[in-house]
Amino acid sequence: MAAAVDRAMTSPVERVARALAGHALSKNADGDMSSAAAAVDALWPEYSDAALAVLRTLREPSAQMLAAGDGPTWERMIAAAIEDETISD
Repeated sequence: MAAAVDRAMTSPVERVARALAGHALSKNADGDMSSAAAAVDALWPEYSDAALAVLRTLREPSAQMLAAGDGPTWERMIAAAIEDETISD
């Protein structure tokens, strides 16, 4: 039997946007909110353009990444994440 694959329940763009929002808002990073979860839930869409920029930057794997895995597969996966998000715009 094939091993189960862990799958995220949210899109890569949403996950990156949430991370960026959390970084901007949370006291644990650059923000001043001691509990930023509700604000991140409300504001992450405002970080979607920045999240897409991050994903576009990651299209080309680094030498370290290539040493760890298959570069063309990585590139296709990142392209799919970007395409999936931009098709719905």
